Amino acid sequence: MTVTGIITAILIGIVIGVLGRLVVPGKQNIGVLVTIGVGIVSALIGTWLAQLIGIPTATSGVDWLELLVQVVVAAIGVALVAALMGRRRTGVAGPR
Repeated sequence: MTVTGIITAILIGIVIGVLGRLVVPGKQNIGVLVTIGVGIVSALIGTWLAQLIGIPTATSGVDWLELLVQVVVAAIGVALVAALMGRRRTGVAGPR
């Protein structure tokens, strides 16, 4: 992967993370950097899944179906991370 590809993945990951967070209902108690991290990972996993199910990912324009898969993966990722971080903060005894 080239430097341009890495920078593009980061920028797309930021957008995907924010869109995924907007799709999930309710308040997520996760930070901006965690959202960006989830978005970057979701963009990579979403592209892999799109290729796996036969969606063309190397086109000359915007790949709307690939973007949709990435946002769905990001929404699932944000929900999972928010749930895991929420449980970790409350602990066994409940909220403080």
